[in-house]
Amino acid sequence: MKDRRRRYDVTWRRFFWFTVVVVFLSCVLLTFSTSRLLFRESFHPVLGSTRRTSAIKAISGDSPVTPVLSVRETVALPDQVIVFLNYPPSARLFTKEELDCVYLSANSSQPRLKQPSAQTDGESLDDQIVRCPTGPRGLTVSLAVKSDVRVPPGPTHRWDSLAYEALIDGDNTTIVFAKGLNLRPARIYNASRFECVYGWDFRRSKRLIRSDALSAAQEIVRCKTPLSVLNSQRKVNGSIKVSVRVKGRGILHSAARLRLGRPIDPNPDPVTRKPYEMCICTMVLNQAKFLKEWVMYHARIGVQRWYIYDNNSDDNTDGVIKRLLDANYNVSRHVWPWIKTQEAGFAHCALRARDSCVWVGFIDVDEFFHLKSGLMFHDVLQNVSLRYDGVTSFGNSRKKYGNIGEIRVSCYSFGPSGHKHVPVQGVTVGYTCRILAPERHKSIIRPEALNSSLINVVHHFHLRDGFRFLNMNKGVMVVNHYKYQVWEVFKEKFHRRVATYVVDWLDERNVRSKDRAPGLGNRAIEPQDWSNRFCEVRDTGLRDRVLQNFVSPGSHLLPWQEGYGYEEAKAKNIMVKVKNRRKGRRGHRTKP
Repeated sequence: MKDRRRRYDVTWRRFFWFTVVVVFLSCVLLTFSTSRLLFRESFHPVLGSTRRTSAIKAISGDSPVTPVLSVRETVALPDQVIVFLNYPPSARLFTKEELDCVYLSANSSQPRLKQPSAQTDGESLDDQIVRCPTGPRGLTVSLAVKSDVRVPPGPTHRWDSLAYEALIDGDNTTIVFAKGLNLRPARIYNASRFECVYGWDFRRSKRLIRSDALSAAQEIVRCKTPLSVLNSQRKVNGSIKVSVRVKGRGILHSAARLRLGRPIDPNPDPVTRKPYEMCICTMVLNQAKFLKEWVMYHARIGVQRWYIYDNNSDDNTDGVIKRLLDANYNVSRHVWPWIKTQEAGFAHCALRARDSCVWVGFIDVDEFFHLKSGLMFHDVLQNVSLRYDGVTSFGNSRKKYGNIGEIRVSCYSFGPSGHKHVPVQGVTVGYTCRILAPERHKSIIRPEALNSSLINVVHHFHLRDGFRFLNMNKGVMVVNHYKYQVWEVFKEKFHRRVATYVVDWLDERNVRSKDRAPGLGNRAIEPQDWSNRFCEVRDTGLRDRVLQNFVSPGSHLLPWQEGYGYEEAKAKNIMVKVKNRRKGRRGHRTKP
């Protein structure tokens, strides 16, 4: 009897608690359904930051206050801080005048210092950067809208240990450009030491996707791209970040967002032409006053397209490029803030130009191709095709140019040529005295002929198997390198060199390098005889061609002199002619 009562009590208790649970769930379901009927909205979980939302506000006329700006990340360079911004799709870009740079200590939200932003760059919502002056040591840099609304800072990275650019190549491999790999130039390293890492937050290693490296050289690592990354990239191009893991050392910090390149056609049309036969790529730092002559001159000898990588210029380089575009020169400016990365920048440019350019020349803005024969680039390239491959058809570039993948052009260095001030008619006319022997060479390459490692040193690349280089006859084409110009121009070289493996001039290392001025040392002190140095032979070949073919019959001005007022430029040209005549008379009376 007692056993029956115990079983009855247990059964009743179970029934009671079961009924309570059912009633409770019914009430919850009824409440949720009623709320949907009342508000007609479905529930969607939203991830957000109350700190970010409350701090960021838009100041745009009478528009409502909405969050429109956040700091994605910050990179500290030696002479400035680069702040990368995030915008929502419907926002507008802020201007330099609307933003201040604020400097915060680690444990305080109140700024210790505020300064105007130095410059903004980028014309789309996903690539704008703000340049801030370098602040006191130990402070974090962020931004504030002029209304005193502060933007929370993002993560800060060092420039010299950072994955800074990345793209998916046409063969679906990932190419990562990174500082801090510490690889020597012109050497291919064991790829098994490296792997690419994909994700959004590299602090959480369990959420990262990894892929083996295929090659590693200089500042470039190429990896297999995981299929999951390829699929997601097609949906949200540019939102996934990628870095490099060096085995035994860890993952590099990253500011590199992965972007899709153009696919490589496995079966190209043999009669399809690229739009441009001859292009030029360069990297500039404050060369605005020379860009106009450089572009206009090369246009006159057959260059059709220019890729200009702007390495933190603050001298209105972008304004000069816009005016050249308005004058129908096919010039593009690519913001490239990464310092000491010229070789990587040239590799990046070669990939960009591959689908558009048959040939790409890599030279600096103080270097000018001089076609001594008076021909145009098309004629010279056609002669290369006829002489070395015997093919005259205008079909696929591989068939036309055979296995010539690179043309190496000897480079002659010119001195100040007696000048103490910048020549009025430009460098091609003003500098006519040079060193006797050529120094190194510069290259014109076919982008599809490059080795997959993309190794390049001093403007020449490693080629794929089956391709070879050609040394251009010095009687046909050379490069005039106006390397040692008047002191007011030359001393700017002491600021910073753009090449990765070239020591800055102020650095005391490698003082006997060929990349330095002989006998000058590492201090920007003008020698008394500077204007007459580096003058072993007089060479007026390029000057003569420019004056004979480029001077306007009406104004008697060269194309790049349009910046002057007409009367001023004409007067200066007359003064130059008078000085040249006087020099000629003195030279005639002097025994050789």
